[in-house]
Amino acid sequence: MTEAAREYIDFWVENSVHAAEQPSTAGASQDVEELARRLIAGAEAQGITEEAMRDEVGDIADYIRGKLKAANKAESDRER
Repeated sequence: MTEAAREYIDFWVENSVHAAEQPSTAGASQDVEELARRLIAGAEAQGITEEAMRDEVGDIADYIRGKLKAANKAESDRER
C-alpha cells in the first residue's frame, strides 16, 4: 500500500500544489489545511488511507506546506 500512497501523493502534489500567481504576494495563495483535506479525500476515494500517506510523508499539512514553500521559492528564483 505504501507504494500506491507514494505514487498518489506525488501525482496529486504535481497537479495541485502551485506557486502563488501574484509575484508580489508573500507565500502561496492556497490554504494548506484545505489542500490537506483534498489530498486525504482524494486518496481515500482511491482506497488509500490517511495512515498510509502519513507513513510516507509524516504530517500531511507540513508536507504540503513544504511543497508550497519550494514552489514559491522556485517561482521567485525564476522571475529574477
